[in-house]
Amino acid sequence: MSTTPYLSDRINNLSESATLKMTKLGRELAAKGVNVISLSVGEPDFNTPDNVKNAAKQALDDNFTRYSPVPGYPELRQAIVNKLKNENGLDYDPSQIVVSTGAKQSLSNVILTLINPGDEVIIPTPYWVSYSEMVVLAEGKSVFINTDIDSDFKITPAQLEAAITPKTKLFMFSSPCNPTGSVYSKAELEALAKVFEKYPNIFILSDEIYEHINFIDKHESIAQFPSIKDRVIVVNGFSKAYAMTGWRLGYIAASKEIAAANDKLQGQTTSGTCSIAQRAGIAAYNDGLESVKVMKEAFLRRRELVYNLLNEIPGVKTNLPEGAFYFFPQISSFFGKKDLNGNVIKGSADLALYLLNEGHIATVGGDSFGNDNYIRLSYAASDESLIEALRRMKEALAKLV
Repeated sequence: MSTTPYLSDRINNLSESATLKMTKLGRELAAKGVNVISLSVGEPDFNTPDNVKNAAKQALDDNFTRYSPVPGYPELRQAIVNKLKNENGLDYDPSQIVVSTGAKQSLSNVILTLINPGDEVIIPTPYWVSYSEMVVLAEGKSVFINTDIDSDFKITPAQLEAAITPKTKLFMFSSPCNPTGSVYSKAELEALAKVFEKYPNIFILSDEIYEHINFIDKHESIAQFPSIKDRVIVVNGFSKAYAMTGWRLGYIAASKEIAAANDKLQGQTTSGTCSIAQRAGIAAYNDGLESVKVMKEAFLRRRELVYNLLNEIPGVKTNLPEGAFYFFPQISSFFGKKDLNGNVIKGSADLALYLLNEGHIATVGGDSFGNDNYIRLSYAASDESLIEALRRMKEALAKLV
């Protein structure tokens, strides 16, 4: 990691987002006229539903263009409360909801309001690239629990308990998971909750942004267990389910004390998020899940397509993800091989760069997600793009010797 002397240690110690870096490299290659298929970014390829866009247009006409309340408009917070009750069976009050500029800010707010220098944060691997870097910003210490493809990338209660120390302050995870697509069942979450019952000083940060892209059953939240609910912070948002990535709209549901702390922090940083996006969010939550179901059906079809194509590539090992829109295939069999120029593939970052330059496919190395033996690819792309991307991948990998 290169450093610049006059910059703060905080920023010098921070890594660049790997997903955004690969997206940037892919765009630079595309700008030179190369036909790059991007499977690197976690963004639905659908348009925002019309009812949501119409609500934003109406908000402009109604002059919702002034500062919004720091924790969000009361109507949006109530819509979130209703959603959590009706869809998840979770009881919250609007005072327990804080709306932010995307779920990413919500995660960051929670970590900054809970973590002191030296506090330990337990993170199962693989994990979303920004988790550990947010802990770095808070001057905490990440403690990783390693998983692999044979366990469907899920931890056991025994692994969790073994990772806990007197310095443990927070456990953070996602289900459905980015980057693996793994989904924890109610029974699996309950088993983890029983461990947390023994440790009343540990908080649980549950990233549920992919809840509606779930191919096995209804979404299960770890906040459903009364014994630990007051210590669970649910993070969610509108970007994945409603194809609203650019709208930057996310939120937390937490105890009143934690919600107030996040409100306090946000009041000194960004203040309330975009007023127009918030009005659109109200429509998204109040108008039902029809558009969400359409996208989910498309993702399910694409999952089957990509699963079958990956299984046709020698040297690639994959499982069948139960949610989100990613595959996290094992590609370590290619380590030590050389490309046609004699360059050795030393790890997943090298392989991702090789696939970009040779196959013109943008993926992300698993090292950035905490496991170097894998790469992440998103199937939030058209069927035609996915078929062509996997053809290119198979052809490029076959050239390695």
